[in-house]
Amino acid sequence: MKMRRLLAALTIASVVLTSGCKKDEYQAKVGVCPVVVSTIPADGAVNVPLNQVVSATFNEKMDSTMFTAESFTLVGTTTIAGTKAATAVTGTVVFSGMTAFFTPTTPLSPNTTYSGKIKAGVKDLTGNALQVDHVWSFSTDVSPTVIADPINNSVDILLDKTIMATFNVPMDTLTLKAPATTISIKQGTTTVPGTYSFTATTASFKPTAALLPFTSYNVAITTAAKNTLGTPMASDFLWSFTTIPQVIVSSFPLIGGTTTGGGTFTQGSSVTVKATPNIGYVFTNWTEGVTIVSTNANYQLNMAGNKTLVANFSAIGVGTFTLNVTNVNGSVLKNPSLVSYNNGATVELTATPNAGYKFSSWSGDATGIVSPATVIMNANKNVTANFTLIPVANNCPTVIDLGLAGDYVILSKAGISTIGTTHVTGNMGVSPITSTGLTGDWALNLPAAGAYSTSPRVTGNIYAPDYNAPTPTLLTTAINDLNTAFTAANGLLIPAPTNEYMAGSLNGQTLTKGIYKWSSNVGVTAGIILDGGGDECATFIFQIAGDLTVANSTIITLQNGAKAKNIFWVVAGSKAALGTGVNFSGNILCKSLISLNTGTTVDGKLLAQTSVTLNASTVTDPQ
Repeated sequence: MKMRRLLAALTIASVVLTSGCKKDEYQAKVGVCPVVVSTIPADGAVNVPLNQVVSATFNEKMDSTMFTAESFTLVGTTTIAGTKAATAVTGTVVFSGMTAFFTPTTPLSPNTTYSGKIKAGVKDLTGNALQVDHVWSFSTDVSPTVIADPINNSVDILLDKTIMATFNVPMDTLTLKAPATTISIKQGTTTVPGTYSFTATTASFKPTAALLPFTSYNVAITTAAKNTLGTPMASDFLWSFTTIPQVIVSSFPLIGGTTTGGGTFTQGSSVTVKATPNIGYVFTNWTEGVTIVSTNANYQLNMAGNKTLVANFSAIGVGTFTLNVTNVNGSVLKNPSLVSYNNGATVELTATPNAGYKFSSWSGDATGIVSPATVIMNANKNVTANFTLIPVANNCPTVIDLGLAGDYVILSKAGISTIGTTHVTGNMGVSPITSTGLTGDWALNLPAAGAYSTSPRVTGNIYAPDYNAPTPTLLTTAINDLNTAFTAANGLLIPAPTNEYMAGSLNGQTLTKGIYKWSSNVGVTAGIILDGGGDECATFIFQIAGDLTVANSTIITLQNGAKAKNIFWVVAGSKAALGTGVNFSGNILCKSLISLNTGTTVDGKLLAQTSVTLNASTVTDPQ
């Protein structure tokens, strides 16, 4: 009996020794259970990358066949609007050495808490099993950041733009409140009214009314905005933008023609939109809504807000023809004046020359030197009225030959601008810059297929190289003649020049005819007198290597036969600048800028190789 009890006790001890596990010592040995000694990410880790491969390392080598999608799992939990939702993550499980790896099929989601689990029962190489589930957690939670639309400090935002903030992580929409609490949009200190809408990752704002043009707006998103795990913005997110208007152009009907010139533009800029009719159509007018804003195919406007313009075209009836008339230095009246004419109709053309010119002939589809002339409309016709300059009555010799540049009271290579109430008597021209260089309050009126435009500010015609023939060719010649005249005038040495007179400071002197030459700047500060000495052909030439500056209220007085048309200020410096209230006489041939300030009057031509700027000025072609 005692022997039986001893054998039973030995048997029980043997079973315990072969089937139980001793306390783990982190090395594989018979009788020691496997345990997880480390994980990646570690338990409680935050800001875990979204491309993270999750792993668990054991204290010994394990049976790789034990590791499957059932024994190694990963579950993600998100919180949206206070409600938690758990989703199992799909992936691939492999075991290598002493480490099990879980590679998600797709990247982890931001702003999510994940729970990893190695289930109890996985065994080592000797059959010892993991006694309890090993569970750990980590988070991809990150602080929210914002991508702004429009971007910060942008200056090309349209007036009807929807403002948008896109977050990098899902947000708790209950923390997105507007205006003023979380998100606010202000113009200065005034909150802009509008409608806000939110999704998990976006906040958008649609203004109740169009934003003001050329105005700065500020947007703020405060740290009250939180992601779905409750993490706030790291700091307030602030940005600003400036609105800019847009010009939209279209054709009616669509097959009637094409339009160009639309886009976004800076404040006060001069914009020219153009309408080009297709075959079988003619341009009629530009409309904005139901209002006719121009009958010029090339319509110039100044940017002050959004513009939606429609170019309207009329269809030419079958069997009808068009009559295009070109004229420079004069005008032509068509009787009757129609868009198109029936086959066999007659049109009477009457030519009227500008001051100082005379009608000389017809060319193109009309000939002869008699006005009015009659044209029979049996095809599309193009007629040119030619005008020539009336010779000057006296027999004064030509000292400086302006060529075709002499046909203009203002001629510029880079543009002519005006503000205020300016008056110009005589023709104006720009080249090579196009009519876009005619900026300011000119209110240009260009007839369809016209060779020149007109303006309520100008008694005369206005020419640009993008107008119809023969204007481009004539302007090219005029600019070449201007360059030649400047060089010739600047190099004249007969009669012998008076050098460095008054060291370039003119302040009350009386000057007689001749050439005056300075190697630097010249200033006229107290008015001067130009005395012709009784000679109606007396010529005054001022050759200035630097700038010409005329002080405010300065008066240049002509006496004893001196005439403005025989006075030439040849300025090779950076500017010829006339101050406020100046009464100036003579032609300015300038290598660069000619500028006139408020209330200045000029009896003479302004011929600039860059720009001419006018401010409520008066310029008259000298006689």
